[in-house]
Amino acid sequence: MDTRRADKIASEIEELIVNGTYADGERLNEHVLAERFDVSRTPIREAFATLAHSGLVQHIPRRGVFVRHPGPVEMMEMFEVMAELEAAAGRLAAMRITDDALKKLRAANAGCQAAVSANDTEGYYAQNETFHHLIYAQSGNSFLEAEALRLHRRLKPFRRLQLRVRGRMTQSMAEHEAILAGIEAGQPDATANALRGHIAVQGEKFHHLMASLKHAAE
Repeated sequence: MDTRRADKIASEIEELIVNGTYADGERLNEHVLAERFDVSRTPIREAFATLAHSGLVQHIPRRGVFVRHPGPVEMMEMFEVMAELEAAAGRLAAMRITDDALKKLRAANAGCQAAVSANDTEGYYAQNETFHHLIYAQSGNSFLEAEALRLHRRLKPFRRLQLRVRGRMTQSMAEHEAILAGIEAGQPDATANALRGHIAVQGEKFHHLMASLKHAAE
């Protein structure tokens, strides 16, 4: 099986779910999607597994796979928890990060800046993901890292989507600079506060974007 193909299909279905093309509770037809993407059913099933892992679909035995849109309260609760997990990881990373990891963090941040200059939201997200994953790892707390990664995967579609809000990439980049500065200076509290604000803003911006998408569909 072409895992990369399955990942690409999962990303495209993910886009159709988060932009409202597939409604909450709608059944996803494996055969129709296989024809749409011109593949066998195997990568479609693998894509469904990926989407189920992120919580965007639910597999109901003997019935099929159904779209699951998180409600606004659930979304905000998840972003609140994510903000606190990231703040905790950043606080510890500011005290524990290695020189090699700090170089990698700077490189990921430079990649984010290049993506901003190119107005490349997908490129920005890829570098942004590396940036955040490095911070989780450098917390030196494997349990915290695992929990942060789990929720990060759950929120991935929405963290990607909010980058399309006009001006959000530039704002996110400025927040990254504050996070990096806190880690470089070995300032746990400043780093934690910067990360907490960075993630909290994402939730706010996401709801602005969803409101604009809903308005456009009406």
